Amino acid sequence: MSRVLIIGGGAASMAAAIAAAGCGHEVHVFEKNEKLGKKLFITGKGRCNVTNACDMEELMGHVVSNSRFLYSSFSGFTNRDMMELLEQNGCPLKVERGGRVFPVSDKSYDVIAALAKGMGDLGVTTHLLCEAQGLIIREGICRGARFLRRRGKETKAVEFEEQGDAVVVATGGMSYEATGSTGDGYRFARACGHKVTDLVPALVPFQVEGSQVKELMGLSLKNVEAAIWDNGRELYREFGELLFTHFGVSGPVILSASSFVARTLKERPLTLSIDLKPALDKEQLDDRILRDFKGFSNKQFKNVLGRLYPAKLIPVMVERSGIPPEKKVNEITKTERQRLVDVTKGLTWTLTGLRDFKEAIITQGGVSVKEIKPKTMESRLVEGLYFAGEVLDLDGVTGGFNLQIAWSTGWAAGSHIPFT
Repeated sequence: MSRVLIIGGGAASMAAAIAAAGCGHEVHVFEKNEKLGKKLFITGKGRCNVTNACDMEELMGHVVSNSRFLYSSFSGFTNRDMMELLEQNGCPLKVERGGRVFPVSDKSYDVIAALAKGMGDLGVTTHLLCEAQGLIIREGICRGARFLRRRGKETKAVEFEEQGDAVVVATGGMSYEATGSTGDGYRFARACGHKVTDLVPALVPFQVEGSQVKELMGLSLKNVEAAIWDNGRELYREFGELLFTHFGVSGPVILSASSFVARTLKERPLTLSIDLKPALDKEQLDDRILRDFKGFSNKQFKNVLGRLYPAKLIPVMVERSGIPPEKKVNEITKTERQRLVDVTKGLTWTLTGLRDFKEAIITQGGVSVKEIKPKTMESRLVEGLYFAGEVLDLDGVTGGFNLQIAWSTGWAAGSHIPFT
């Protein structure tokens, strides 16, 4: 039996704890918050999209950074394994659109409760309000960690050390700082010689240039196709839902885009192009516009677009088309109509940046996976030290893929700790 210390009380931590305790180790989980799973509690708008029910190939295809590194851990603890673990511990699941898996209750609390039950049944000891301060490294071997125990606002924090045969760092990233994700794991990694790649917010909304976007605040566009370009080179294209905000754009298709273009956007502005009618080519769209115009030939242009666009979008489309708003429909030229087609198939905006970590779902970047053993998650630099979850340079798009990364890497770490 080995004495295993796990720093953090989130998804990867709890998976690692269950795996390690299931192997017969003595497991201690140290969480800085007053309860486990604080970030899990708010994921999926409180519903907790625990994983995705797709096959292995598709699962790998939805990982943005370092997907090949995950082959062993995804194979060793699959999405099906995770679903079975939760259901065995009293959390029935359901599969929704796009393979997204949620608890039947639609309550993230039930996911956390199931994991806590699994830990409790295996004898895992949880230490709450214990904040890690650093690792204890001697002669290239991790021997434990230093902590602060907080009893209450009025009580002075108590410093203490815990010795261990293995330490798993699963402290999360930088997103949702209020849940305890304050980058501690990156600090620990750097202190023992690990490289931490550039950290950027991911699965996060974009900021858009100009004030026109504010006119569209609150407008949701479904079934559109969004593409992001860098000086004529396409970086991303996806079909789905998009939302305008007071600062720019958000929504599922935009959040996923941020993971693919974040680092480029740090260097220079990019162009977002929205195809409002992706089911129609330009010729078909022109025919559709002509049919609409024929029924209202004596009306003003600005008053005949209700069938094509949402009301809030019409003033923007009129302005972008360059057609005078009061012009009679029967006076609109073929060239003007073609401009309307072009802007409908490519409504463009200049992306100037990402929102910060406070609004990001995950962190892109982290402990370099080149310095981590892919099968076990053990450090190649420090014996007995393991990393799991968001602290690693691993991330995926929305749909349950990031949590599966946490479950699988946590399980890999916990299940490969040797006996002493």
